[in-house]
Amino acid sequence: MTNDESPLMSAKELSQHLRGGGAALLPTDTLPALAAAPDHAAQIWTLKKRPQDKPLILMAAQADQLLTLTSEDARVDAEPLARRFWPGALTLVLPVEGHLTQRLNPGQSTLGMRIPDCDVTRALLAQSGPLATTSANPSGAPPTQSAEEAAIAFPDLPLLAPLPWPDPSGLASTVIAWTSPGCWQLLRQGAVMVDVIERSPPCSG
Repeated sequence: MTNDESPLMSAKELSQHLRGGGAALLPTDTLPALAAAPDHAAQIWTLKKRPQDKPLILMAAQADQLLTLTSEDARVDAEPLARRFWPGALTLVLPVEGHLTQRLNPGQSTLGMRIPDCDVTRALLAQSGPLATTSANPSGAPPTQSAEEAAIAFPDLPLLAPLPWPDPSGLASTVIAWTSPGCWQLLRQGAVMVDVIERSPPCSG
């Protein structure tokens, strides 16, 4: 059961809703997500009552859709991690120039990206294209853990059908940032352990 005001939409319907500029609630392998098309991502900060200095994550159905956005040096280092951990709970923060970064991480030159290990959401992403995402909870509130909790938090937003959603891990993704060739920085320890941090050579800064 979800809040009566939160409509359920198929992947096709929700893809059209998102491409038309709407926001929506989705399951992922980690936590329920609040999502919008990148060009309409600004509404996510408003919905969450969250400052814009908290970046959003770009999710996609295929690794190539994400890794082609970054520099060649970063892509060389990121591809082995993508093969190993995607789909999965690892967010890679990579250098990205252009409008996508300004939509999801204003004023910065990096973008967090991942592919969720959730079949129904990857099926949606295959239709909608990459989406700007964040956890489906108001800023400062505990993360929601189910479609019902997400619908209570955002009763006006549609949810991806069918219900019930796959059970999430309840843990946020691990976040690592590429800093220079061969070097990564751990920004948040989450659902997966990444030994590449320990194997990185000494990195300046």
